[in-house]
Amino acid sequence: MSELGMRHVDRSKLRIWAGVILLTLFVPVLALAASEAEAGGDHLGRVLPFWSIIPFIGILLSIAIFPLVAPHFWHHHFGKVSAAWAIIFAVPFLIAYRGEAFYEIVHIIVVDYIPFIIVLWGLFTVGGGIVLRGTLVGTPIVNTVLLLVGTLMASWIGTTGAAMLLIRPVIRANAWRKNKKHIIIFFIFLVANIGGSLTPLGDPPLLLGFIHGVPFFWTLRLIVPMSFVVLILLALFYLLDGYFLKKESGQPEQVGETEPIRLEGIHNFLFLGGIMGLVLMSGTLELPEVSILGVHVPLQDIYRNLGIILMLVLSLRTTRQELREANGFTWAPIKEVAYLFAGIFMTIIPALAILRAGSEGAMAFVIDNVEEPPHYFWVTGILSSFLDNAPTYLTFFNTALGKLHLTEPEVTAFLAGAVTEGEMLVRLQSFETLLFAISIGAVFMGANTYIGNAPNFMVRSIAEENKINMPSFFGYMFWSVLILVPVFILVNFVFLR
Repeated sequence: MSELGMRHVDRSKLRIWAGVILLTLFVPVLALAASEAEAGGDHLGRVLPFWSIIPFIGILLSIAIFPLVAPHFWHHHFGKVSAAWAIIFAVPFLIAYRGEAFYEIVHIIVVDYIPFIIVLWGLFTVGGGIVLRGTLVGTPIVNTVLLLVGTLMASWIGTTGAAMLLIRPVIRANAWRKNKKHIIIFFIFLVANIGGSLTPLGDPPLLLGFIHGVPFFWTLRLIVPMSFVVLILLALFYLLDGYFLKKESGQPEQVGETEPIRLEGIHNFLFLGGIMGLVLMSGTLELPEVSILGVHVPLQDIYRNLGIILMLVLSLRTTRQELREANGFTWAPIKEVAYLFAGIFMTIIPALAILRAGSEGAMAFVIDNVEEPPHYFWVTGILSSFLDNAPTYLTFFNTALGKLHLTEPEVTAFLAGAVTEGEMLVRLQSFETLLFAISIGAVFMGANTYIGNAPNFMVRSIAEENKINMPSFFGYMFWSVLILVPVFILVNFVFLR
């Protein structure tokens, strides 16, 4: 082994031993905090100051600014930057709030981050084993059809599943193009977000609604605003893609012999279906809970996580390596997402806790002024653009229930078609209107930023790995504000009057 290789192995061993030593030293602290962990809850949201979200803002600004001003540093140290912001938040948080803080940290790791990264990792791995071969030339009509197909698939295999399945074929079809970042941006708009509007399988907020009693097929009524937005965006994309193509040569550099389009690695669709079935299972079964350091986790969630890991392992073992090579598959994008979102999930704790506290928290000025459907649409959407859209959806779901003095069983019965009369009927109809606004706000506006929905950042990472110069965090927001916000204003006036 070379001297360089030896140094690399030695550094790896040192990191492992350092981690073991730190964990050993930290175990007594964990044990002490775990004894107080049951104290966690909504109390923190009532006492945390608004400035406690500064580390969260810090990591977002780091993602936005460092790739522009210090790209070399960011490429090699983004994981350390993410860890630094997590530590800057977590250490004072634990010192100040002890058991309550520990509970919130363990809760977001066990209940939110680990399932998030396992689902993303599973879909990334399985999708990377399916190859679309053949002559597929990225002309405006072909690209528009690909975006439409992905959008239609997203509600049934999830926005992440559809995005991981189609992003590489889209990139390969447009490899000959010079201007192509707009293709990826519209891909994020449509396939990674808006396409997931029709079923609880499509997007996490809708799955959360299903868990809380919204009938599975109730979300199909979102097809009207979804179709409205999709048609506008596809028409705009077609015109924009044609404009950029005219600025180029207008034809692929080398067409060669045409090759029929075919799929390889199609057995991975079984694993893809298995993952979606496991996600649906975790939202329907009600099994006993187990306690992990004071946090109660339903067994169905543990089975889901283990099942998804099994699906990705089976995909790796049964898929020929040449197929993954044909896809340009590497682990770099999922590693980047895992490192950055570990910091994001840690620092987002105060924002979510304050939001959960409602009128008793530092964001009472927002909660107290949300009354009409447009309010719910914009507030849910804007917060979903920067926070986790699933808890944001649930917060305003419960806000609407509370303001209308309704319970989940009453809403479930009504949405399922039970007959109700009188004043109760009026309140239930009002709730359904608000739920409509909350649902499209959470799903549609996840497209506003790279962190608004799980696959957004992954798509960006895969594109950049394939040498597509994607816009920065704020650069992407320029596109979303310029294109999406006017469309959402139209949605407001057409569907939420």
